[in-house]
Amino acid sequence: MTDLWTGERVRLRGVEPQDWEGFRALALHTVDARNADVVEPPRSDESFRARATERAGRTPDPASYQLVIETRFEHAFVGAVSVGETDARAGRFRTGIEVTREHRRQGYAAEASELVLTYMFAEQRSHKCEVEVYAFNDASLALYRKLGFVEEGRLRQHEFFAGAYHDVVVLGITADEYWAGRARPSLR
Repeated sequence: MTDLWTGERVRLRGVEPQDWEGFRALALHTVDARNADVVEPPRSDESFRARATERAGRTPDPASYQLVIETRFEHAFVGAVSVGETDARAGRFRTGIEVTREHRRQGYAAEASELVLTYMFAEQRSHKCEVEVYAFNDASLALYRKLGFVEEGRLRQHEFFAGAYHDVVVLGITADEYWAGRARPSLR
């Protein structure tokens, strides 16, 4: 790793105005919007440009942010990872990830998630990360389990999506669980 935000194959960086096309690509596949709260009606290209420009102009906030995932060497837009619902008193936060169709199942989501978890646990003193995943989203469930997340509960018929109510699986990982199988960052 060359820095905190760079892994073997991906780099996390702030949103830039030119990322609007990548965010449009994520939004075009509404059938894949398994981690979104709502499927939005179609938006104009100008709307995507304005949204990316607004995000690019935000001051970084360690408690709530969205970063672009890009391939390390080609600098191709892979997706986005976010942190939010941070509770500094309890040491908890939530994270979510979206990856474009052409970049799925290549390890990018796992590596990006590990970079965020390392930052939140090693630099922000967080104690626990939580995620919510639709019960039918086998790929995301497998990703988080591979990272060491443990299922903590199931919210039955909790979200309405694609014409039906679906269960949501709540998973969590503590800092101790995360570091049990990984080397902590060092200054060398």
